[in-house]
Amino acid sequence: MAKLFCGLWLLALLAALPRADAAPVLMISVDGMRPDAVLEADARGLKIPFLRSLMRDGCYARGVIGVFPTVTYPSHTTLITGVAPREHGIYGNLEFDPLHQHADSWYWYANQMRAPTLWHAAHAAAMTTASIGWPVSVGARDVDFLIPEYWRISRPTAELNPSDRHLIAALARPEGLLHEMEKSAGPYLQGNDTSIGADEIKTRYALEILRTHKPKFMTIHLSSLDHAEHEHGVFSAEANQVLEAIDAQLARLFAAALANDPQAIAVVVSDHGFAPITHRVNLYQPFIRANLLQASSDARGRTKVTAWKAQPWPAGGMAAVMLNPADPAADEEVRRLLQTLQADAANGIAEILERDAARARGGFPDAAFLVLMKPGYYLSDDPMDNLLTELSGTHGTHGYSPDLPEMRSSFFIAGDGIARNRDLGVIDMRQIAPTVARVLKIPLPSAQAAAVPIRP
Repeated sequence: MAKLFCGLWLLALLAALPRADAAPVLMISVDGMRPDAVLEADARGLKIPFLRSLMRDGCYARGVIGVFPTVTYPSHTTLITGVAPREHGIYGNLEFDPLHQHADSWYWYANQMRAPTLWHAAHAAAMTTASIGWPVSVGARDVDFLIPEYWRISRPTAELNPSDRHLIAALARPEGLLHEMEKSAGPYLQGNDTSIGADEIKTRYALEILRTHKPKFMTIHLSSLDHAEHEHGVFSAEANQVLEAIDAQLARLFAAALANDPQAIAVVVSDHGFAPITHRVNLYQPFIRANLLQASSDARGRTKVTAWKAQPWPAGGMAAVMLNPADPAADEEVRRLLQTLQADAANGIAEILERDAARARGGFPDAAFLVLMKPGYYLSDDPMDNLLTELSGTHGTHGYSPDLPEMRSSFFIAGDGIARNRDLGVIDMRQIAPTVARVLKIPLPSAQAAAVPIRP
């Protein structure tokens, strides 16, 4: 027994030792980047030499099939855990808030995740970890140098309190990190700033962390492309200009990683694709008319729900339909309502999934139904909005079924020991975390899919 105990203790000690032979990994998410932006860059007139070099010098996916729903927070959590939202617990960008009483109730906090992360596995192996702007990272104890994504006001406006800089500084770790870095990198961004200028600030801070702390595993989230595609449409001149600027930022970041270690591995991912939109649909209105939901606006124009039997939980191009646990008998009433709505093609509903079918897709495990919209139609999150609004101009969004090719996201990996110019075909988003774990030589047994073949 003593020998067995000593053997187990030795194995545990060895597992905790730094993997000096593992290459460092810098993993950057370019929010909303479709793979064809890189694969077809020349045809689209895109000048993105660094991203094109990853395709030439490494492995790449023709597409990554994402999760339900194809929105930022669930997708980024799958990228870092290798499991679907049903398992990791981050079901949307915002939590379900049935009374609409919480402003900006985003899934901010790492403690809300129910699955082990790559940060955890790397930290357990005594590797130095770092992260900037990654969703669901507030309070992530396994990140040594952390600047999480968090804001109090969803857009950088005059309402922002300059003192809020102290808030993000208090959330960063170790204590004093942000204030110390401001001396060389300048002020950090405020609010939900999704401009290319904000990505440049993140880049400067990441370069400083790479230079001074040389993390073995680092994650960064760049979000300005997503904003440009929402505002102007995918492959618009504005979106293409932003991606070209991001390409230059990526080149600087990976040059810094290589300066630390010539064996460094570059991983570029995205969370979802993008599709053009023509109509906004308000599913709340039919629920209000059917007396399944009661809502009103207060004096400041804020919508509040005063009573509900059932209501939609929108996520871009899909919506979970939640039943009030106090009134489960509403199930059949909701089913009839949804069938009636789907029968009218003007409402843009592609498919309605019942509870078991929705759960099998890996998202919204507590939903009674899942409503999938047709491309071009996206869902309003304001209960007082019109039922159907035709949009002017060119815009884009996501959140549709990951089965749609337009929703496919990106995966590129290059560096020492990675096969060159290898087309991986279409892969599952859950394969990315175990692939990164294999490069870092750390275990991630909870991942739901196998790593992809990236070695020569």
